[in-house]
Amino acid sequence: MTENLSLLEKAALLTGKSVWETHDLPRHGVRSLWLADGPHGVRKQVGSADHLGLNASEPATCFPTAAAVANSWDVQLAERVGAALGAEAAAQDVDVLLGPGLNIKRSPLGGRSFEYFSEDPLLAGTMAAGYVRGIQSRGVAACPKHYAANSQELRRMVSDSVVDERTLREIYLTAFGIVVTEAAPRTVMSAYNLVNGVYANESRFLLTDVLREEWGFDGAVVTDWGGSNDVVAGVAAGSNLEMPAAGLDSARQLVRAVQEGRLAEADLDARVAELLRVVRDARVPGTAPAVDADAHHALAREVAARSAVLLKNDDAVLPLAPGARVAVIGDFARTPRYQGSGSSAVNPTRLDSVLDVIGDSGLKTTAFAAGFRRDGTPDAALRDEAVEAARDADVALLFLGLDEIAESEGLDRSTLSLHAAQVEVLHAVAAANPATVVVLSGGGVVEMPWLPSARAVVHGYLAGQAGAGGLLDVLTGAVNPSGHLAETVPVTLADTPTADAFPATGRTAEYREGLYVGYRYYTTAGVPVTFPFGYGLSYTTFAHSALAATADAATVTVTNTGDVAGADVVQVYVRRLTPGVHRPDRTLAGFARVELAPGQSATVTVPLGDAAFRHWDTATGAWQVAQGTYEVLAGAHVDDLPLAVPVEVTGTVPARVDDVPERYRTGDVRRVPDADFAALLGRRLPPSTWSGPLTANDALGRMAEARSPLARLAYRVLAWRRDAADRKGAPDLNTLFLLNMPFRAIGKMTNGMVSAEMVDGIVRIVNGRFFSGAGATARAFARNRRANRASARALRGDA
Repeated sequence: MTENLSLLEKAALLTGKSVWETHDLPRHGVRSLWLADGPHGVRKQVGSADHLGLNASEPATCFPTAAAVANSWDVQLAERVGAALGAEAAAQDVDVLLGPGLNIKRSPLGGRSFEYFSEDPLLAGTMAAGYVRGIQSRGVAACPKHYAANSQELRRMVSDSVVDERTLREIYLTAFGIVVTEAAPRTVMSAYNLVNGVYANESRFLLTDVLREEWGFDGAVVTDWGGSNDVVAGVAAGSNLEMPAAGLDSARQLVRAVQEGRLAEADLDARVAELLRVVRDARVPGTAPAVDADAHHALAREVAARSAVLLKNDDAVLPLAPGARVAVIGDFARTPRYQGSGSSAVNPTRLDSVLDVIGDSGLKTTAFAAGFRRDGTPDAALRDEAVEAARDADVALLFLGLDEIAESEGLDRSTLSLHAAQVEVLHAVAAANPATVVVLSGGGVVEMPWLPSARAVVHGYLAGQAGAGGLLDVLTGAVNPSGHLAETVPVTLADTPTADAFPATGRTAEYREGLYVGYRYYTTAGVPVTFPFGYGLSYTTFAHSALAATADAATVTVTNTGDVAGADVVQVYVRRLTPGVHRPDRTLAGFARVELAPGQSATVTVPLGDAAFRHWDTATGAWQVAQGTYEVLAGAHVDDLPLAVPVEVTGTVPARVDDVPERYRTGDVRRVPDADFAALLGRRLPPSTWSGPLTANDALGRMAEARSPLARLAYRVLAWRRDAADRKGAPDLNTLFLLNMPFRAIGKMTNGMVSAEMVDGIVRIVNGRFFSGAGATARAFARNRRANRASARALRGDA
């Protein structure tokens, strides 16, 4: 496949041609690929292009985000969403859809968690695999992301994730392994960050040893936009495509590396062959059928309803009876918060609000009151208006949530609280009308000290363009809620295991909590929560019985003991009873969703196998199952597991007790001291702070401490723009990206205008060497311009 290509042609194929396109080679019949964002909707830009969702894109169905869909625990539903995404991508001649995102929710403060599925790798990987199968069933390549250990937005392009071997394998790589082995994605996106001192895109361990050799991946690895550090090191490690458009400087770097013997031509050829397979398997442009936008809108509504989680329903205030007189309160009922901010922002084909569609719900609206200002500024007049509206209704429907600045790509959340003004309105409305139902919008969890004031609570997460109708379907009982939380709702932020360390502000992000992420921490350490992982109510009731288990599978009988049809999610967990290596008290081993008529029973089988009992054994460098007695538990959620049976597991190795600090046995992982974390790592801790002059790999945000007064001024301008956007309640994504972006990315994001040599000159200026830096930059600019022209002529085949 590569024998007829010149060295420069092969190198050019491994770099982007534009923000969204790969290089084509018409002389050799190689067309370019079009890549587009798409975790929950296709974002194809055909005009002014950017990677942050700033400029307009083609209309597409905005489905509920992954954080919502994960609550369905419905893999078939995920596959249907994926198929719809794939169909819309194909209809727009998109070849690679950049998603789904499946990073683990290490902390509920993660600013991009709305794009991710779960705190549990089995649930995240299984749901993501459904998306991938669906997308690729329509001839479009899926691109699961961001591989790997990409857990925070702050300094996301330069942060070093320091994580021990077991935790990396068992928590942060497992979901990706499930996707690759079960769904065979044709591409995978590497993460911005370093992992244990090596950029993810340059890690042979991640890209070759694990991804290709262990999991059998044979597709192309794509960098995150601007995420390439050293294109030569990336290709050597197993990375195929540097995006967006670094220009031909990167191609020349690859050519020189081969000519100088720093890069084996066999590695270059392997990467080109892998990428050309993706090109070969791509759908022929213009051959996809048209999309039925109305049908996809209806699917989005169905998904929103099936993903909503009923958290509280005192006195069975829900479902609302036909003709119920309701006051609709809250700005989110008028202006829905239906998706997150950033590169995943979709231009919806249409957008429903509650006020738009409530007339078709059978409910009688007595009044609408905005209730509060979206930015949290107290407004007594709006509060009083809401109270008056509530008095004259059978039920007050109060729509609360997180505003646009609360969570976004580029910044992490600073709190788990709702705006105080919203909580004040809730208390006042509930005092006027105790039948108050809270409907939440947001990409993640919130603290709920206000829970006693709500008769019922429904969390719709970010429910997409048809979310308003889907939530009304749940409120009225047209759809029986069946969502179960894919993440834990803690009592307070202080209760989370990373409360004192997330997001990391230095050069490293230390994963001191080890294996104890999400429910693994709360159940092991005995920390109370507001709502546990897997929790969700229904308008009917279910009983679980007759658990039987072997090392291979568990069977459970589920009975609908209520009066209406509904869906239950049977959850199976595993706990080790005999001594062995440290591990959480219980871990999710499998699940099954079952839909039952009133009085109907069904027996479901949940496969187990080695994956349910295994651990990563650092002594042998392999997955092992320790011989011993385990307990298989089943029930409604992680804290409600009434069924338990012991299982004797032969295993692959004898049980042994590992030598780790005691806190890693008890789950007491808040504020882990240096010595204990070093013991878990098995090595000294790397420096967590910066020293010396700035380098090309430092974020622009570090210009605050640069020697150059011009650089410090540039920082102040960026900081002012960021703060001004915060005050307006809408994140300035471009400024956030710049503050988190390393200097080297200037050369990766300017379509060849800036070379790596020019970046070095710019860094000299920042470090106070203005004249030598400016001269070096100017000379490098001239050389780069001449070289780009020559390279372009060579690729065209000009004499």
